[in-house]
Amino acid sequence: MKIPASYQIKAIDTYTIEHEPISSVDLMQRAAGTAAEWLWQHAEYDTSFKVLAGNGNNGGDALVIAMLLATAGFKVECFLFNYSQKLSPDCAFYRDEIAKKTDLRFTEITDPGFLPEVKPDDWVIDGLFGTGLNRPLKEPFVSLIRHINASGATVVSIDIPSGFFGEDNQQNNPEHCIHATYTLSFQFPKLAFLFAENSKVVGDWQVLPIGLHPQAIEKCQTAYSFATGEEMAQLLKPRDRFAHKGTFGHALFAGGSKGKMGAVVLAARSCLRSGVGLLTVHIPASGNDILQISVPEAMTIPDEGENIITSVLPGEKINAVGIGCGMGTSTEATQALHQLLQTCDKPMVIDADALNILAQHPEWMKLIPANSILTPHPAEFDRLAGKSTTGYERLEKARDFAVKNKVTVVLKGAYTAVINTDGEISFNSTGNPGMATAGSGDTLTGILLALQAQGYNAFDAARLGVFLHGLAGDIATRTIAFESITAGDITASLGCAFNELRSQTSNKHN
Repeated sequence: MKIPASYQIKAIDTYTIEHEPISSVDLMQRAAGTAAEWLWQHAEYDTSFKVLAGNGNNGGDALVIAMLLATAGFKVECFLFNYSQKLSPDCAFYRDEIAKKTDLRFTEITDPGFLPEVKPDDWVIDGLFGTGLNRPLKEPFVSLIRHINASGATVVSIDIPSGFFGEDNQQNNPEHCIHATYTLSFQFPKLAFLFAENSKVVGDWQVLPIGLHPQAIEKCQTAYSFATGEEMAQLLKPRDRFAHKGTFGHALFAGGSKGKMGAVVLAARSCLRSGVGLLTVHIPASGNDILQISVPEAMTIPDEGENIITSVLPGEKINAVGIGCGMGTSTEATQALHQLLQTCDKPMVIDADALNILAQHPEWMKLIPANSILTPHPAEFDRLAGKSTTGYERLEKARDFAVKNKVTVVLKGAYTAVINTDGEISFNSTGNPGMATAGSGDTLTGILLALQAQGYNAFDAARLGVFLHGLAGDIATRTIAFESITAGDITASLGCAFNELRSQTSNKHN
């Protein structure tokens, strides 16, 4: 699913009006109808709605929603805030329509000091401003928004919370934006929804399809996308019935140190659950028995070091290499990573301590083989590329980093961003807060390594692997509470995740 910029959405709307064809007021009716239907499904029948409409097209949407709610039998009070006494043509059309209604209370507000009475059990429909806003709000709207935010009411924003920008909010003031309980976004998510610092503004968001023209969407050029199950299912390779274990690649994983062998166990188990044909694990000598007992399907190479890795040399038959989980940042581990980077020409998955070592030796970035994946969480990425104050700033740095260093970056988060060497960014749509647990990242590394070894290119391996990792976590929550999920539960759900994803495509090979 594409994530267009605000100006591109306006162009898609225009194309739809011209080529469907459909009038702008009828398109507004269609969009408002999807929002009203969502409200019917989620609000109690005795809910009292306070609809706040601005003087633009977002306000027009709100006016239509008010009429639809009233027709459905809800108690509705609608306020059109028209301080400038100038309405967009479509908003003016529906202002005239709503004025004829007798089943709701409608008031057009021109007094800047007016604040509507809002009770905690009300539902407020926010249609004051849409994606066309390009500067921070000022009075009198700031006072109105603060009044709504302080009311304790359930707030549903139409398309985007009023005062909020669809992309970059670094120069905006979140306290001057509606703090939505729910945001109903038309056709596409907004880029700004995907950054952690914006969650108190956006609340829980839903994308509502409104039938914008598919050709306009296809022609829209954007670097941003939001991964869907249908799209990710198309990336899955079929399993040939005549294949053997050699067909599906041989992965080498190196990691572990005293007290952290579990990270390697978790990565190895997930790697084997993700379709790899063969797995060899290079661990400190003291971890050999742990791996042999915990993961009998894996082969092992005990390091000369008793409790740390000192040297890693991939064999000729290895198809992909993973390194970092639990390895520490000792002098010996640092030397082992440097040796591997100097000798390895296979795709790599670089995680955890290996990333921290790279942050100390940025000149080694040029040694990373082509088609490799780096998997930093925000703190690890800040060590690699410098601190960021916002998610938007960090994402821009990650894009520059991926392009400059010719690596695929998996920037972990609630909506993990996968960034390829051309600067394309795919946000993940699966996963849940229960996955914020020790070892979750190690399981992801194992999944990515397995896909790399099977011949997936770095961008496809990263997008698909992150999606499957999150989907496995979602499947685990069907029987396990967020608080109780462990990394092992994610691994245990991978088989179901593959099945569930494959069911979304016509390719049914097993």
